[in-house]
Amino acid sequence: MLSRFYRLFPAMLLLMALARPAAAESGMAIDPATCLGCHSNKISATAFAASVHGKNACTSCHVEITDLAKHMKGETKVNKVRCERCHKKENAEHYASVHAQKDVMCADCHTDIHTHTYWNKDKRKVVAKCIQCHDKEAAYRNSIHGKAVAAGNMDSAACNDCHNLHAIKPLGDPKSKENREFHTKVCMKCHADEKMMKRNNVFTVAVATYMESYHGKNYRLGFPERVAGCADCHTAHSVLPAKDPNSSVNPQNLTATCAKCHPKATPLFTKFYAHGEHSDREKFPILYYTFIAMTGLLIGTFGVFWVHTLLWMFRGFVENREKQQALIEGHLEHHHIPDSHKVYRRFKRRHIFLHLLVIISFLMLSLSGLPLKFSDQHWAKFMMENLFGGTANAGLVHRCGAGITFIYFSGALILSFHFLFVRKDLKGNWLQRMFGPESLMPNFRDIKDVTGMVRWFLFRGPKPTFDRWTYWEKFDFIAVFWGMFAIGGSGLMLWFPEFFGSFLPGWMFNVATIVHSDEALLATGFIFTVHFFNTHGRPEKFPMDFVIFNGQMPKHEFIEERGDQWKRYEELGITEQFAAKKTSGIAYDFIVKAFGFAAVITGLTLVVLMFYAFLAGGGH
Repeated sequence: MLSRFYRLFPAMLLLMALARPAAAESGMAIDPATCLGCHSNKISATAFAASVHGKNACTSCHVEITDLAKHMKGETKVNKVRCERCHKKENAEHYASVHAQKDVMCADCHTDIHTHTYWNKDKRKVVAKCIQCHDKEAAYRNSIHGKAVAAGNMDSAACNDCHNLHAIKPLGDPKSKENREFHTKVCMKCHADEKMMKRNNVFTVAVATYMESYHGKNYRLGFPERVAGCADCHTAHSVLPAKDPNSSVNPQNLTATCAKCHPKATPLFTKFYAHGEHSDREKFPILYYTFIAMTGLLIGTFGVFWVHTLLWMFRGFVENREKQQALIEGHLEHHHIPDSHKVYRRFKRRHIFLHLLVIISFLMLSLSGLPLKFSDQHWAKFMMENLFGGTANAGLVHRCGAGITFIYFSGALILSFHFLFVRKDLKGNWLQRMFGPESLMPNFRDIKDVTGMVRWFLFRGPKPTFDRWTYWEKFDFIAVFWGMFAIGGSGLMLWFPEFFGSFLPGWMFNVATIVHSDEALLATGFIFTVHFFNTHGRPEKFPMDFVIFNGQMPKHEFIEERGDQWKRYEELGITEQFAAKKTSGIAYDFIVKAFGFAAVITGLTLVVLMFYAFLAGGGH
């Protein structure tokens, strides 16, 4: 019975086709069954009914066919189907795509238009379709992504995850910002999803560790064209596990992979932890303990000196009130000092020049370095784009600042050598000079001075009088040498990675990054808070101590702050050797004070931005 029905079915359709012209002419829609009466040899009625278009009439797409009789006589010209009449969203996306630019239209991909079924997010259908034309990228099928998709894992990346289904943009210039950004951005869509990575047993911190690297920070600041992205190391379509000998990140292939950007890369260079996580003690113990040590140094230094600063701030405020009352009563001590306002020289021109170099280089380094450290902050992006015009320019400024740092450090070494071995006005051998009263080297007297200051802070004793150098000034000077070892050494490694990578293992760059970043944070935080307070912010000096800019200070201030030095000079009979022949000029004072205030304001602004960044969860 059923077989007889199938034999008669085409004849029935033909009869219906012959019977319907009158209905069509009366304005009624043409029944798809009528169309299939003639086209059943090419279009399966069953398959068409089961397709996504099965509920549509044939004339929904072939809109030109309004008169069946004319169509059957061949008098109606049938144009290409215009899918955009229904698929407006997809058409809009396709219109601006590279496919449209190359005249690849809907039907070129959707060749099964009469049997097309819902894809139901099955990426295997997408891959099969794309590979038909993009056979050069067929290597994708052998990649870790392609194999996973073929196995039915719809979490894995397929063509549409990176390139979209219809809004497929042209890659354009391989070196352009858009192209370089694409190489990383599409990878992050999945790899930033920790839940997806966990359920697929994939490394969950790939994005976070990349973003903490120099490459990632440049990417986040908006300059991906300056650094390597995900696809540069892992490739775009042939992503394979590191254990696979064909993988671009296999140890045997890493040198060639790194050499694409670092031509002089060596096997030692490739020991760099591209995704090293400093919080993972088991996998990266060296990074972990380096980070712990640097964090301990930061907390310890700031903990001690910020408490010292707060105590001094309050005690200095009380002292100022006491001086004000004494001035009202006419009991201020310096009123009874002969020539109390006579000016004496504390620093020579070379000292002033070196300090100006310190200020200039430090501002250059901090302004160009902090946006990189806090690359996730809006203010960092603003500074990079508007102040420097890009990370490349910021890098140039940073390196210029580093060059000036090496210059003033060399000057400090020369002055130290001159102090220890050349000067004729100092008695004793080099060891006696090193620990003598004119030296910046800490000695036992500093313990007494620290104790005296703490007692003064707590209202337990008088304020100590100091000699040539105070303990906090000595700390600042010693910090320059430590800073050159920590910041300078690590900075040189990061500046010339290929050179140092020729004899040092690559993981040393991970260590250098931690040291350079945290030591720079320590230096900027200390200078812009503790040092600024010790020199300019303490109540007796606020808003600025100008002595470092002109090298001069009045006699009463000299005696009050450096009483022991004044007594020692009096006993040696050399006080008048330090009397200033003339005071600094008005124009000089105005220009240099303006520079000094600008430096202080800049530093304090950066401190506020750093605190804001930490409160917002920036940094590491």
